[in-house]
Amino acid sequence: MRINKYIATSGIASRRKAEEFVTLGKVKVNGRMVKDLAYNVKKTDIVTVDGKKIDVLSEHVYLMLHKPKGYICSNSDEKGRKTVLELVKGRYEKMRLFTVGRLDYDTEGLIILTTDGDMANKITHPSFEMPKKYIAKIEGEITSDEIKKISDGIILDGVVTKPCKVRLLNFEDNISRLQVVITEGRNRQVRRMFENINREVIFLKRTEIGNIRLGGLTRGTFRELNKKELLFLKRL
Repeated sequence: MRINKYIATSGIASRRKAEEFVTLGKVKVNGRMVKDLAYNVKKTDIVTVDGKKIDVLSEHVYLMLHKPKGYICSNSDEKGRKTVLELVKGRYEKMRLFTVGRLDYDTEGLIILTTDGDMANKITHPSFEMPKKYIAKIEGEITSDEIKKISDGIILDGVVTKPCKVRLLNFEDNISRLQVVITEGRNRQVRRMFENINREVIFLKRTEIGNIRLGGLTRGTFRELNKKELLFLKRL
């Protein structure tokens, strides 16, 4: 197995990041620095990254988490805020988990956590245009013109967003409840699209990533992906 794939399969980094580790001289095999990305790791080799021994995982872990508001999608936070990894308990606590599909501090909903860095890269890569479905609430009654403007594309950071699907689900108690499906993953994209038309999102929840649905999973809880969900990921 090539050195970058070996590192990625150990669950500490994506394959792209693993290549960086190698080229930066952070990887040693049997005590000797290896900078050759074509190096094939043998069964008897001892591989270390930054001095820590790594081993290939026999089986990757794929979890679905219902992120509550008030948590960030990161392994740590310099501001001391709670991270989604604090919600993962049991045998998963000591695993190096990648967050797939980030959500901002005030947004709740579906997050995928995995030890599979390659898969995490695939799901989030722009070329896959993975659909992500949200439920958004805004104050006041949204107009069909406003829905069309967002659906057609909004300029964010000088670049027009890709066309998306926006549908009004209901209007009640002066709140418009909408379903939004985007295929990009820009920072705070859904909120910023509405801000562009002077509408503030007061509630935002991601319910789906591709064919993986949050369902009835309660806030702050998680479960392993089932066979059908894993098959969807494997086919990417």
